[in-house]
Amino acid sequence: MNILVTGANGQLGNEMRVIAARGIAAQGDGFNTARCNEAVKGSRNYIFTDVVAPEGIETTILDITDISALRTIVREKAIDCIVNCAAYTNVDKAETDSELCEKLNAKAPENLAVVMKEVGGLLVHISTDYVFGGDPYNTPCREDQKGTPTGVYGLTKLRGEENIIASGCNYVIIRTAWLYSEYGKNFVKTMLNLTATKPQLNVVFDQVGTPTYALDLARAIDVIIDNPRTGIYHFSNEGACSWYDFTKMIAEYSGHKDCDVRPCHSDEFPSPVKRPAYSVLDKTKIKNTYNLTIPYWTDSLKACLANMGELK
Repeated sequence: MNILVTGANGQLGNEMRVIAARGIAAQGDGFNTARCNEAVKGSRNYIFTDVVAPEGIETTILDITDISALRTIVREKAIDCIVNCAAYTNVDKAETDSELCEKLNAKAPENLAVVMKEVGGLLVHISTDYVFGGDPYNTPCREDQKGTPTGVYGLTKLRGEENIIASGCNYVIIRTAWLYSEYGKNFVKTMLNLTATKPQLNVVFDQVGTPTYALDLARAIDVIIDNPRTGIYHFSNEGACSWYDFTKMIAEYSGHKDCDVRPCHSDEFPSPVKRPAYSVLDKTKIKNTYNLTIPYWTDSLKACLANMGELK
C-alpha cells in the first residue's frame, strides 16, 4: 500500500514518520491491536510531503491547494491512501487571515477528497474539537452532534469535513484535541519552559478538554488504515482536565517544583476568538469500531516527557 502523508513536518506528521520507521501500527502502550512487524514493513510504503523540506529530513514538496500537483503525485506514485495532517492551526491569527485559513482547512481537504475519489483511494483527514464550542456542553461531544464553531478556525475545519463528505470519496475523519508531541511547538513544550523559568504562572481553569499525545493518534491512524470504515470519529487520550490541570502535571512530572502554577479565568487572557469552554470528545465509536484501548492522558504525558528526556 502506498500512503501519502501531508503536513509531514508537523507534530502528527513526524509521529507518522516514527510509525513508518518502526514498521508497526499499534503494539503495547495501551493499544490492544498488534501485527507482525515484518509483514507491516513489507506492506507499507510511505511518502512524506510538506510545503518545505527541512535539511536532513526526507520530504517531497507538495502544495495541497494545487489540485493539479495532487493529481500528478497521486497517479505517479500510485497512492492508495492519503493521511492529511496539514492544516492552518493558528486559532487567533485565523480571525484576520480567514482567506488562507479557508484555503488550507476547507478547500485543500476538498482537493484531496476529489483526487482520492478519482482513483478509488482512502482519505484519512484530521479535524478538531473546535468544530464545537458554541453551545454550553457538559457531556462529552459525540460525532453526530451539530457543529457550533465559535471562530474562523473551527468554521473552516467544519467546512473541510463537509467538503470531504460531499465529494463521495472513501474517507475517515478523525477529530482530535489539544495535540502535543516531542516535535514542533506545542503547549507541553511551552509549559516546560515557563515552569522552569517563571516563579509564578497563571493558567486558565475554565476551559476543559483532553490532551492528545500525537504518537497515540498516529498509532490509531495506522490501525484504521488496515480496515477503514467510512465516517467521522473522535480520538483523544482518555480522561478530562483543564489547561491548569494539564500544566500542573507537566510541572510535577518534569520536576519543576519552584513554579507556583495558579488557576485563572479565560477573560484574563483576552483573545480575538472565544475558545470552547468544554470540548471533551466521546470516543466510544472509535474504540468499539477498531477495538482500541486508549491510554489515560497522564500516562501518555509521562511517555512523551520520557521520550523528551524531561521525566523526573
